[in-house]
Amino acid sequence: MRSFRRTSLAAVSAVAAVALLAGCGGGGGSSSSGEGGEGGTLTYLEPQAWSTLYPPSGGFYPNGGVINNITDRLLFQNPETLELEPWIAEELPEVNEDATEYTFTLREGVTYSDGTPLDAENVVKNFDLYGKGDPDRALPVSEAINNYDHGEVVDERTVRFHFSAPSPGFAQAVSTINSGLVSNATLDRTGDEFGPGNATEIIGSGPFEISEEKLGTELTLTARDDYDWAPPSLDQQGRAPLDGIQFVVAAEDSVRVGTVVSGQADIARQIEAPDEKQFAADGLELVAASTNGVNNGLSLRPGVPQLEDVEVRRAIIAGIDREAIVETLFTDSYPLATGALAETALGYADTSEYYAYDPAEAERLLDEAGWEEGSDGIREKDGERLSFTINEALPQPRSREVITLVQEQLAEIGVEIELFAGDQAEQDSTRNDLDKVQIYHSMVGRADYDVIKSQYHGDNRNVLVNKDPETGEVIDQELEDLLAEIASVSDEEGRQAASEAAQQRLAEEAYILPFFEEPQVFGLQDRVEGFETESIGRPWFYQVSLGG
Repeated sequence: MRSFRRTSLAAVSAVAAVALLAGCGGGGGSSSSGEGGEGGTLTYLEPQAWSTLYPPSGGFYPNGGVINNITDRLLFQNPETLELEPWIAEELPEVNEDATEYTFTLREGVTYSDGTPLDAENVVKNFDLYGKGDPDRALPVSEAINNYDHGEVVDERTVRFHFSAPSPGFAQAVSTINSGLVSNATLDRTGDEFGPGNATEIIGSGPFEISEEKLGTELTLTARDDYDWAPPSLDQQGRAPLDGIQFVVAAEDSVRVGTVVSGQADIARQIEAPDEKQFAADGLELVAASTNGVNNGLSLRPGVPQLEDVEVRRAIIAGIDREAIVETLFTDSYPLATGALAETALGYADTSEYYAYDPAEAERLLDEAGWEEGSDGIREKDGERLSFTINEALPQPRSREVITLVQEQLAEIGVEIELFAGDQAEQDSTRNDLDKVQIYHSMVGRADYDVIKSQYHGDNRNVLVNKDPETGEVIDQELEDLLAEIASVSDEEGRQAASEAAQQRLAEEAYILPFFEEPQVFGLQDRVEGFETESIGRPWFYQVSLGG
């Protein structure tokens, strides 16, 4: 197994997936042409359909997997070292002392797939949208960009970005798929016009362009013959070796695994832990790519009346055996979390002492908090049951099974857990509804200090609902301030210290229970050569070729 870990559309049914695959090249998953593995079309299986190709909304992995292959970025983040390198920018930016101005010089001759130039005016137009958003068109601000004020065209090949306060994470932000560069015409679209049914109209400057869309089931990406501006550090330059890529939605695990194992497809994402052993066979390979960010885990929302008491939150954490969950459901591809962040993440701190399994202590804490065992074993207080609902995190591996084990474990100490099931649209619509979801299961990947702010700050994902979406009222202002500091301190030492302080606050206040460092696990035929992901596990096919 290779590891890259650093030292509402209905998904297609099994029958439909097989039919789609049959149409992608006869009995095999790819059609190879040329010599030395050059050419051919690769078939890639996704568990969920993409929902938007607006780059700032690329955090959802099916979205990001497409955006990553049709767009370029100003800078390239090396997925092995996490160092920033030139890409569309000729060199790393000039940054003023307090990180409120960034100046980039652009490469010459870069064009979008519609033939329009990628020049200074276009780059500024990209970031003025990504940094400010446009509520009238339902286009949100990029969570990767903080304190943005405006962009300036210095000359045809030079841009300067201005910030209202220090923005030390901006250089890394421009390397993410959230900052994928798109054409002027694409930037004029509304939120709906970035959605399904419009894929072929989303124009990037990347090595592939979208040539065909089958709504909710399939995308065809075709290599650009004129592409000649890859990151200079790569061995591969010029046109991509592949002729194209078929993105096929196959929701069922057995379909994704079976079609790759049988040779009907080349690569599948989200190979679940029980299926990993199938890729130990000759001719197959498993790749577990680190996501370098906030670990897979639970957020205990303090705005929920039963969770206002920190001792209740501590009791729930003490009543969950993380090690048993990871050992039962997962493999070595999923390291047990030692804190809010993966050990490979920037800003990491070890807070594992706060997550010890101790059911006796959990029961003591609940007793002292006045929660008494009811007739059915579930604790009650003032006529109210100690009962919570946890969402099924559809993009996360084995979320339903994880919550089932949590349910069994917490029942032993008198806490009732229910699962909020539903498709992705239902999950999205209830994400911040405390009446429906009191404990939230999620993760987020980003290889920058700002990732923890992206997850927990009230103006970003707000997974703790620490900030009321309607009133703006904040429950824990200290946590908000610590998270904001990470994105505004201009030196690396200060950002590390701020991140550690925020992680300590999350642990001491029992706001989170991290389970494991979540990878993106891909199963592939070993004829697939040169497969890599970007820094947080999204597939990148530019350097891929197909062997015999």
